[in-house]
Amino acid sequence: MYHRGRFAGVAQLAERHLPKVDVASSNLVSRSTPGARYVGARAGTSVARYPSPVTDRPPAPDPWRHTERYPVRQYELDLLGHVNNAVYLNWVEQVAIDHVEALGFGRDWSVAQGGGWVVREHHVTYHRPVRYGDVVLVTTLPQELGRLRGLRRTEIHRESDGALMTEALTEWIWVRLADGRPARVPTALLELFRAT
Repeated sequence: MYHRGRFAGVAQLAERHLPKVDVASSNLVSRSTPGARYVGARAGTSVARYPSPVTDRPPAPDPWRHTERYPVRQYELDLLGHVNNAVYLNWVEQVAIDHVEALGFGRDWSVAQGGGWVVREHHVTYHRPVRYGDVVLVTTLPQELGRLRGLRRTEIHRESDGALMTEALTEWIWVRLADGRPARVPTALLELFRAT
């Protein structure tokens, strides 16, 4: 028997009626993570309940996906009441920075390596305007990491309905801090993406 006492059946009810976590648009851990062990699951079954052991620690950051949530602020609008194009690029760059910081390869690490990332170019496709009052989920998805450059795709979705508002493809170049010239991406960073 899964549950005893006055809470019997609550987990089964929640399983049927609560929405599943949309892992594609979040940093949350799926309830159906392959190979994960769950408290309350019978041996040999795929029933998922709560991760074991229960912990307050957040899950390890995913090297291939990172999402941040941004509410649209009044001063980010243009004359037409849409989010200004420059703001989209701010979000694209900030989510990439937040991602590498979460992975332990942020500003301090980069300075210690004598280099850093700079944007070489952005390709942006605007599908729908983002307006005041919207909240967006900005997801960065590293596509490639080579000797000198990295390529990231970014998706911007409206939180209320999940609509894809904007997509961007950004080429980043690793440069030496001493002279701003392109340099080889540090081995530790390359190994992280090879290992996953």
